Amino acid sequence: MIQPGATFKENLQQIPSVDGVRRIDLVDRNGDVVGCIENQPGKQGSLAVYQYLKQTFGALDGTAAEHGLAVFAEHTADARNRPGAHPNVDRLLEIAAGGDPLQVEIVADSR
Repeated sequence: MIQPGATFKENLQQIPSVDGVRRIDLVDRNGDVVGCIENQPGKQGSLAVYQYLKQTFGALDGTAAEHGLAVFAEHTADARNRPGAHPNVDRLLEIAAGGDPLQVEIVADSR
């Protein structure tokens, strides 16, 4: 497990690459996909964080969400001030506040 630093960019350099990942599906306790993070520009940082949280914690529960918020660093503060601006951070804020945990399913790139 990494020790998150002060900036998101710094933290991203400490976690595994998303090479070979097409997307991540977020699954609720009923088995329904309730979110998806595609491997595309503007989403790759979130994709990397969620993949790292899956590898480190197994699922997105309160503990994983709190750690993820630390990894997102300055984006977490911005998300608290501007709800909706960072939906993948908002999701972690909700789980950290007692929301239902989610399973993370990594979908490999078939290319």
